[in-house]
Amino acid sequence: DGKTYDAYIIYPRSHTNEANFVEYFVYQIMPDILENKCGYKLCIYGRDIYPGEDTANAIEMRMQKSRRLIILLTHQLINCEEPAYDQHIALYNALIQNDAKVILLEMETIGTYETLQESLRFIIKQQGTIKWKEQHTVHPQSFNSRFWKQVRYHMPPTYKSS
Repeated sequence: DGKTYDAYIIYPRSHTNEANFVEYFVYQIMPDILENKCGYKLCIYGRDIYPGEDTANAIEMRMQKSRRLIILLTHQLINCEEPAYDQHIALYNALIQNDAKVILLEMETIGTYETLQESLRFIIKQQGTIKWKEQHTVHPQSFNSRFWKQVRYHMPPTYKSS
């Protein structure tokens, strides 16, 4: 299908130096489970977009080469005054061009979705979210947990070359 990645990961990027759980999840847990244990290829901003590249162009190109868009919903992402460029492009591709399937991972209890932008509310109404529960933090690498099974269900099939 001409795609390079199984999923492009959209997450709130912290502008502080303190490492937070979401970044640990994106850079450590997701690659360990989805790439190492399940054979998927992820595109992660900050890991797969290189210094010196035109960021906006690189984001668009990587999304076009991805079969899924995974958005991590957190209070930081929701309360952000100006959504990140990759979030804008992802929602545009998913809703207007009907180009990529979106997987929403609710990393914190969001509660009411009223404060979300309309496009995110629409996707949630259509397909719901996959909720990260606190007990997953005890054994986040257990890829047989209900959470990871739900994520894999929404991912494209993997074709292992023999």
